[in-house]
Amino acid sequence: MAEAVANVARRINATVEEGKDNLDLSNCKLISFPDGVFKVLRSVSENIRVITLADNEMKALSSKFFSTFTQLRELDLHGNVLTKLPDAVGEMEHLTSINLANNSFSIFPSKLTEIATLEKINLEGNSITELPMEKLCAMPALKWLNVKSNPLDSNTQSALQSSYKFDILSTTES
Repeated sequence: MAEAVANVARRINATVEEGKDNLDLSNCKLISFPDGVFKVLRSVSENIRVITLADNEMKALSSKFFSTFTQLRELDLHGNVLTKLPDAVGEMEHLTSINLANNSFSIFPSKLTEIATLEKINLEGNSITELPMEKLCAMPALKWLNVKSNPLDSNTQSALQSSYKFDILSTTES
C-alpha cells in the first residue's frame, strides 16, 4: 500500500513540477480519486488536458473530479469497476474522448450525450443492454462509439444496423 501511495505522489509531483498537461495514475491500485490530489493539483488543474486512471479498482468518481478538471480533453478510465458517472460529467465543455471500456456499466451513462464536444466514447466490455440512439444521434461532434462485448438487446442490435453519422463498433451475432 505504501508503495502505491508513493507511486501516486511521484506521478502527481512530476505533473506539477514539469508543468505537464497530463496526469497518469494508471495501475496505482486506486479505489477512488484521492482527495489530497485536488489540493496538490489546485494550481495546475486548469492546465490538465489528459487524465489516465486506467487499470485501477475505482468504483466511482466524484462530481468534484469533473468540477476541478474543467479543461479536460481526454479521460481514460478503462479497466476499473465503475457502474455510473456523476451528473457533473455532462458539464465538461472540452472533453473529446472518454474510455470506459472494461468497467461494470449496465446502463449507458446518458449524461455523456450532453457533452457537445465529445467525439469518442469507448464502452467496450461492459454489461450495457440498451443505447440511447436518439440522443447519440443528436450529439454534434460524435465520430466513434465502441460498444463491443456488451449484451445489447435485440432492439438495440437492430438499431445499430442503420447508418449513422458516426462509426459504431459492436459485436453483433449474424
